[in-house]
Amino acid sequence: MKTARDMHARRTRRIRGKVRAAANGRPRLSVFRSGKHIYAQVIDDAAGHTLASASSLETDMRGDAATGANVEAAARVGKAIAERATAAGVAEVVFDRGGFRYHGRLKALAEAAREGGLKF
Repeated sequence: MKTARDMHARRTRRIRGKVRAAANGRPRLSVFRSGKHIYAQVIDDAAGHTLASASSLETDMRGDAATGANVEAAARVGKAIAERATAAGVAEVVFDRGGFRYHGRLKALAEAAREGGLKF
């Protein structure tokens, strides 16, 4: 019997493979969410480098929020990753949801990144 962790890892590998195949040279916006925080990175897979990153762990992201595990924190991280990616010269990315369903915190992060200027 497979555990939930095994199934999530398999789903993550499957999605990441499809995203890399469809990238056509664009960097990948990879998102990870834990129970307490949310993290985002813009990764250049061809060079193997992280171009920009943001997370709800950063002190300037926290503000007066009690937790980094809500929709508001995800929206702040999305806005920050968009600003940092455009400062690094990235305008278009492919979205890697990392095996998570596209709703809630992931959706808030993606919409805030789009509003911040990233295209995907």
